[in-house]
Amino acid sequence: MDSENSSDHKGGLPRGGGTPTASIDSRGRVVGWSSGARDLLGYEADEVVGRGASELLAAKLPLSTLARLPKGTEWGDTLVLRHRDGYAVDAAVWAVRQRGPGGRDVWTLYAVNSLSSPEAEDHVSAHVALREAALSQLPVAVAVHDSGGSMVGANHAFLRLMVEQRPGHDPPDAEPRLDSPHDHVTRFVLRVLETGKPVQQELSVASPEGRRPRTWSVLVSPVQDTSGRTRGATTTLSDITDAARARWRLAVVNEASVRIGTSLEVVRTAEELAELAVNRFADYVAVDLLDTVYSGGESKPGSPADTTAMRRAANRSVIQGCPEAVFAPGDLSLFQATSPLSHALVSGRPARFDVDDPEIAAWLSTRPLQSWNARAFGMHSALFIPIRARETPLGFALFVRHRTPEPFDDDDLLLADEITARAAVCIDNARRYTRERLTSLTLQRSLLPRRAPSEAALDVASRYLPAGAQAGVGGDWFDVIPLSGARVALVVGDVVGHGVHASATMGRLRTAVRTLADVDLSPEELLTRLDDLVLRMDREEGWDRDDGDAPASAGEVGATCLYAVYDPVSRRCTVARAGHPPPALVRPDGVVQFPDLPAGPPLGLGGLPFESRVLDLPEDSLIALYTDGLVESADHDMDAGIGRLREALSDAHGPLEQICDKVVADLLPDAPTDDVALLIARTYALDSSHVATWDLPADPTVVAHARKQTAERLEAWGLEEVSFVAELVVSELVTNAIRYGGAPIQLRLIRGHALILEVTDANSTAPHLRRARTFDEGGRGLLLVAQLTDRWGTRHSMSGGKTIWAELRLADGS
Repeated sequence: MDSENSSDHKGGLPRGGGTPTASIDSRGRVVGWSSGARDLLGYEADEVVGRGASELLAAKLPLSTLARLPKGTEWGDTLVLRHRDGYAVDAAVWAVRQRGPGGRDVWTLYAVNSLSSPEAEDHVSAHVALREAALSQLPVAVAVHDSGGSMVGANHAFLRLMVEQRPGHDPPDAEPRLDSPHDHVTRFVLRVLETGKPVQQELSVASPEGRRPRTWSVLVSPVQDTSGRTRGATTTLSDITDAARARWRLAVVNEASVRIGTSLEVVRTAEELAELAVNRFADYVAVDLLDTVYSGGESKPGSPADTTAMRRAANRSVIQGCPEAVFAPGDLSLFQATSPLSHALVSGRPARFDVDDPEIAAWLSTRPLQSWNARAFGMHSALFIPIRARETPLGFALFVRHRTPEPFDDDDLLLADEITARAAVCIDNARRYTRERLTSLTLQRSLLPRRAPSEAALDVASRYLPAGAQAGVGGDWFDVIPLSGARVALVVGDVVGHGVHASATMGRLRTAVRTLADVDLSPEELLTRLDDLVLRMDREEGWDRDDGDAPASAGEVGATCLYAVYDPVSRRCTVARAGHPPPALVRPDGVVQFPDLPAGPPLGLGGLPFESRVLDLPEDSLIALYTDGLVESADHDMDAGIGRLREALSDAHGPLEQICDKVVADLLPDAPTDDVALLIARTYALDSSHVATWDLPADPTVVAHARKQTAERLEAWGLEEVSFVAELVVSELVTNAIRYGGAPIQLRLIRGHALILEVTDANSTAPHLRRARTFDEGGRGLLLVAQLTDRWGTRHSMSGGKTIWAELRLADGS
């Protein structure tokens, strides 16, 4: 529309130059005429308004226009108009249906481009000059192609891109150009001409002289005539190098967040950093770590104590075999304290170097091997990025280019710094985890028995396998505890959780089990006491977490346990468990059984009873105790694992160590996801040749007879060297039983790895060791027993009586 709004003309349209505009009513008559229309066709408004619009046409309306008119929608087409002087004027017209004066609908026509008469040549030339200037100054490259794909018009930006740059033929101030994207554009144009559908692509073309490739957004659109047929195409090229580069850098950073830090291993994390960099933007990468970091130790904040001695963690190259590397993984990589690498490491700032920089050249002159490598492989650009986390130096990463012609730039330095910072956090986490894992594992192994005690009742073999690096050391444990009467207790347990806390909890429980076992508690009673201990530990954890205000909720400390006591004299094994898998029994005939034992609740629940069951074990039976990590994993449940354990034990012949190895090999992967404790024992029996028993009346005169019987049996066993001490101990124990106990009284001698002397009576009152005063008549008997024997103690029986026992070590251990 015109910018003026005067009403001194008919039709009420503005006058005074501007866009040629006319209004036509529904009967096809002109009802409005602008000064721009006057300038276009030469008619004054009063000459045109009221006349039929068809009189202004020099040719019939196009069929496409006639098809759109009845629809009442906007339309545009090229019309041939007649000038007042009689010649034809081609005009590109856009028509819009609007509400006119009096509420009647009118068509408002705008002529947006035209070629007029020779008299208007100056006017047309100005328009052409304006159009050409606009096209030439567009910030994007534009071209027009005919139906055969040939370029029939283009602005200067496009023409510059199409000219192939040839070294030695360009002016000194020539801008960098593409080699020639002409072939790519031609292919896109031909596709558009064939399909009639636009094509939009991103095109990356290498630039000459080793410059970084530039990226262009290419849009090829069809040009169609009024009938809808494709007559040509237009091409638009936009330089999006910076945006594409930013997207690529973000993609690499995102890739680093996925590929770096997949394991909690320091060296593997360094390798992942090197692999990513070589795959994306570097030709050779070396990662060096401080020696303490490499081994999982603690690095002190601030400047590293020694920047001259590092340890190579990773080498990666685009060349097979990584021949550029001077140091192999694991080697100490030595650098001078005055080298640029050491300076950058101490400052903590990333740096970019060219090989011909004076500082680098001076350093290489003192390093013949590195200097030779730089020349041999054509190294020309390098990035040095310190690896730091929590203000603590960990090492550095070196990125080098020799196959890629363009040198590193500031964007590459920023990208390398970003992915190295990501790797630094992962390396620090891996280092801290490694240190904690080593601490936990050391604590765990120090708390487990280093070797099974030598007992006449059992042969024992065991295995402990910590979980893989991702899971961490847990709280599985086992123990073999000698008891009185040649009996042996077998224990296996599993503490909830992983890490140092689980190992410490395991140590407390193992110590408690040993203490309770020394009291000779029955298995179910021992688990009850252990359950109370876990409850107290849980409450202590709660107080610690809440700073003493109130105990936190229970359940943070928990464990399972299986406790079994084997008696080689009766050949019976009494077993109780607290939420733990049942043991496996292998009979001498090879039959594998998993006895149905009362399950019992896990330790730490409280208030629920534990029950035991007595199993008869023939001599040469196997009993296998284990934790759930042996039979349960993510790929199979416990029932399937127990089935595999049954198969592994079905051919359990030979030494126990071989049996343990076979079970572990058949059931476990190389890196189990949970801790595993395995304890296998082979049972023996002590027959009448190793046991002597006498029932004694509650008569003081029987003491001498008991001493005589003891001496005779020890002589028969060939143990005369301990006969004197044994007679004194028997005399004291039998005398105490007669004086303070009650009938029936029984004396039993057991010959195993030690000589065991036992006196049983019906009184449940246990004696106590006390120091007799000068004029006391009693109180010296147990003191004498304690001084003469290696161990002594009291155990109570289910029937209400007690047994006082003492052990004498034998010289040959038989």
